[in-house]
Amino acid sequence: MLGVALGDAIGELAFRSPEEAGLRSQIAHTDPLIYTDDTAMAIGLAESILHVGHLDPQQLGDTFRANYLREPWRGYAIGPPTIFSLAAERGVSYLKAARSLFGGQGSFGNGAAMRIAPVGLFFHGAPDLYEQARISAAVTHAHPIGIDGAVVLARAIAQAVILSPNGSFPLETFCQELIAFAGTAELRDKLDQVQTLVSDQVPPSEAARRLGQSVAAHESLPFALYAFLRYPDSFESCLFCAALNGGDLDTLGAMACSVSGAYLGVEAIPSTWLEKLENREYIEGLACNLAELAEHKRG
Repeated sequence: MLGVALGDAIGELAFRSPEEAGLRSQIAHTDPLIYTDDTAMAIGLAESILHVGHLDPQQLGDTFRANYLREPWRGYAIGPPTIFSLAAERGVSYLKAARSLFGGQGSFGNGAAMRIAPVGLFFHGAPDLYEQARISAAVTHAHPIGIDGAVVLARAIAQAVILSPNGSFPLETFCQELIAFAGTAELRDKLDQVQTLVSDQVPPSEAARRLGQSVAAHESLPFALYAFLRYPDSFESCLFCAALNGGDLDTLGAMACSVSGAYLGVEAIPSTWLEKLENREYIEGLACNLAELAEHKRG
């Protein structure tokens, strides 16, 4: 979760400094490092799980809405506030409100994936990880692709948590498990491309062009995973790859670094960055509490 917040905050800075030297300077001269709605919603997801001990769509939506009303300036896209308004003013469920967007198709954006880290952490190893990730996504994203983006990233995080960073990274196994877990042809095709691009050492700029650079889940999540898989041993390199090749920079940073943080651990994150991260202690506390509760439930 610290990886999410730093990837998000530094990715946001990258909009103003799209080259590594300039971005490093921005980081050095920015205090605190302020995150966007990506991290705010990940925090809300963690808070909701801890509050009820599981995922409850209505309670999760209420938590998202309360956090939005307290900090509406975080950079929310139009979708979540519209859903919150429908739920509050018309009394419809968040799930129904989410299904009403975009002509009844629902959103296929990356907003459900960007916040999914608490689900990957809490439900890693659980047989119902797919269903739990789907539930968490459906509160705001009803389109199968939007849901699938969250499902795939939850699986990536769940895999990364249990892998040791001391050995060689199992690229083929990791990618094939994600492909098998995906529920849509769009994500499966892109994940297959990701494995090929990493194996063939295709440069990041070209990989971003081929995989897509929009806010759609299937045109942003794949490049975030490419960034992690190309640089599995370096949190910094993963972040700079995700945030310096165009597209939805803060969300790419959040998604890529959620997996990098899960795999490498907090020790791999530069301490000078952590010290400046907004609400670091609270975010770290949420992650620790999720891990403890998950361990307790597993007995």
